Amino acid sequence: MTERGSGCAARRAGDDMEKNFEQLSASLLYCEKCGRAMPVRERLLLVLPDGDLYDYSCQRCGASVGSKTVREQLPPTLPRLAP
Repeated sequence: MTERGSGCAARRAGDDMEKNFEQLSASLLYCEKCGRAMPVRERLLLVLPDGDLYDYSCQRCGASVGSKTVREQLPPTLPRLAP
């Protein structure tokens, strides 16, 4: 016999987990030049209309090893009512 409503609690816990991982930053990424996972530096590359583009570069050799786009999450707005 299962508990009533346990599916809703599991979904809420999953939503909380997703929120925790929205703003991850890499600390180690694989560098092809170095041949192994290396510490990286994150730097803002471009400010775009749909978000900020960041570049990850190897701290040892300076090679670009990845990128990510951080999209701004706007707060929900209320619909306007017609007068």
